Amino acid sequence: MALTVANVIIDTLREAGASRCYGVPGDTLNHVTDAIRRSDMRWVHVRHEEAAGFAAGAEAMLTGELAVCAGSCGPGSLHFINGLFESHRNRAPVVLIASQIVRDELGFDFPQEVDFKAIYASCSVFCEEIRTPAQARRMTAMAAQAALAKKGVAVLIVPADVAQSPASGQPGFKVHRADPQVIPAEEALIEVAAILSRGERVAIYGGSGCAEAHDEVVQLARKLNAAVAHTSRAKDFLEYDNPFDVGMTGVFGSEAGYHALTSCDTLLLLGCDFAWRQFYPSGATIIQIDIDGTHLGRRHPIDLGLVGGVKETLGALLPLIGVRTDRSFLDECLEHRTRAVAAQRKHAVVDDGHPIHPQYLTEKIAAHAAPDAVFTADGGSPMVWCLRHVPATGRNRTVISLTHGTMANAMPQALGAQAAFPHRQVISLSGDGGIAMLLGDLLTAVQEELPIKVCIFNNGTLGFVELEQKVEGLLEAFTELKNPDFSEVAQAMGLWSRRVERSSDVDEAVQQWLAEPGPALLDVVIDRFELVMPPKVAPSQIFGTALYSAKAVLAGKTDDVLHLIGAAIG
Repeated sequence: MALTVANVIIDTLREAGASRCYGVPGDTLNHVTDAIRRSDMRWVHVRHEEAAGFAAGAEAMLTGELAVCAGSCGPGSLHFINGLFESHRNRAPVVLIASQIVRDELGFDFPQEVDFKAIYASCSVFCEEIRTPAQARRMTAMAAQAALAKKGVAVLIVPADVAQSPASGQPGFKVHRADPQVIPAEEALIEVAAILSRGERVAIYGGSGCAEAHDEVVQLARKLNAAVAHTSRAKDFLEYDNPFDVGMTGVFGSEAGYHALTSCDTLLLLGCDFAWRQFYPSGATIIQIDIDGTHLGRRHPIDLGLVGGVKETLGALLPLIGVRTDRSFLDECLEHRTRAVAAQRKHAVVDDGHPIHPQYLTEKIAAHAAPDAVFTADGGSPMVWCLRHVPATGRNRTVISLTHGTMANAMPQALGAQAAFPHRQVISLSGDGGIAMLLGDLLTAVQEELPIKVCIFNNGTLGFVELEQKVEGLLEAFTELKNPDFSEVAQAMGLWSRRVERSSDVDEAVQQWLAEPGPALLDVVIDRFELVMPPKVAPSQIFGTALYSAKAVLAGKTDDVLHLIGAAIG
């Protein structure tokens, strides 16, 4: 059979390292899905294209390799937008094949006509249409190369009549990969060493740019006796085997990370682009090292900015750093860390006289999980419990929605992680609101035989939103969820499932759930009033909560106020 443009596209992506394509088949996509059927690329049939965008992004983020998704014209490819926005902001190399109506009808408001270029330009590193068969291999190679080199989403718009056309054009185009090492000038490194040597209270703040630099960061902290705080995205890379670690800062972090950054006199930012300015120090000398020069000083004023990869830059910097013997600031920060951990764990206990504490549930899952498990977590409180109560092992990974901050990401991302790592344990910590939003894709786990483990933190409310409303002094509005018994829904779909309502049943249920060979769901009823406490409570938050309490009492919600007070002081 003669090769079509669709065959050329799939062959080029396969040669670039793509192994799977996520999507829903449809009319204008038929020649593409046929090309996949005749290749060794796996088609992962999801039930909603948004889930496909999440899944492809999780695979690409975890593997560093190209992942593909594909949709039909109009609403089919439009459905990917949120999942691909998340993937793009996670810097995941994904290619979307957005099939389009035939060229002769473009521009005439034909049914299902959508201008994909206008829509996807804001969440992609490449977005172009293949206009002729001769462009197919070249354009596909450039899309894949952009996704890998720039680390983001590339969109290939493919009209249906082009996809089915006989292949033509030059066969020599292919994807080229580069792995450059970027190191600042020696003079700049000498200046960094001089500033660090003058500091008396030195802190290091690491971000996802430290992914390959764990050992170098620890060596630098050892020489400087510096406290090491990290962003949420850097948890997997800097928390484990690190005696200088004081945890995260920010709203989801701990008081120890907050203390280290706000009380240091010298701060070294490594590969981080943390957005919340109120968590930076006001009077410290700040040095920033980042591979992207546009990130230097864009969140908070800095004193010195250098462009370079963290691993190679620290490798060049370490010989220039002298050993500091004073560890008083480090010990002070570690004491804060001990107290912060104890405070965060005070509710991680069995108490059948109280609704199940989500902290206890999370710690039991972490205790029984495989050392190299992949955890995904929905935006909101499940993400916070995951970050705070699942310790990094150096082998496990955490996939969460931070920069984009979306709902419903966890279960679809678990699908992509499981497809990429079929022999690894993949655990989704899902909110009841998040799981309901894309509930149909539990069927994907069954149909595609992806043995993901889904735990629903079922508190009957959009809990994080409800907390935000109360902190702003508002009565909760429209946050309550009338949920089914999710375990019965999952069982009807073909998953193993169980519902848990008492904390004394959690440990045994978690072990049974994780031991299941196929996809499994645990529906756990947790405390609706459990608070996510920030590292520092602002006066405005105290005032807002007091205002809420007064309004709630007047509205006849005294029990809710008592629950809130109990959670705050418990």
